Formats: sequence, C-alpha cells, structure tokens
Amino acid sequence: MGYLVYDSSTVINFDDRVLAHLEVVIVSKLRRKESFALSWRESADNGDGRTTIWVDPSIPLRFRFTGSRPPTLDREWIEKLAAAAASSTGLIAIDEDGQQVIGSTHERGL
Repeated sequence: MGYLVYDSSTVINFDDRVLAHLEVVIVSKLRRKESFALSWRESADNGDGRTTIWVDPSIPLRFRFTGSRPPTLDREWIEKLAAAAASSTGLIAIDEDGQQVIGSTHERGL
C-alpha cells in the first residue's frame, strides 16, 4: 500500500498498482501545467463516502510506493484515467475494470 502526499499535510493511501497508474496521469497533466480534480472512494474506516482534491502545479505532491519493484503499467488503464482527467468530472480513481478504487485519507497533525 503506497500513498500520495498532497499539500504536505494530506496522506492518501492507495494500492501501489493503482498509485503507479495515477502517477503517470497526474505527472503528465502537471507537466502541461493543467489543473484538475482527483476523486476516490473513502475506506469504511473513514466513513465511506468520496473525497475530491484539486490538483494544481503549485501544490506539492509526493508519491511513495511500499513495494520494491515498479508495477507493470497497463496502457489501456492509463488511457481511461487520462480521458477522465480531461473531462469535466475530473480524474476518478478506478481500477483496470473501471470500478472505483478505495483510498484512505489522513490529515497529518490532526
């Protein structure tokens, strides 16, 4: 289970394989100076529901993977994620089958 640190204070846990695919799409968008929304389902421990953050080149991000080997990337999955990121709904974290993935959000220092 890896995580994404957003704005130095919010930690979002995702499966390493999901996080690797999100990283490709997010970095690609940020390289082009594009901002977008990123949404995911919350874990039951966090009361279920959904969380959305605004991803912008000015907001610090850090990707941390717990596995020692990079996951194999699926081009089709990346294309689905990229299409969502370019849409008005924003990037919704989904798995290879198009099902929403569960993340777990924690605020540092709270």
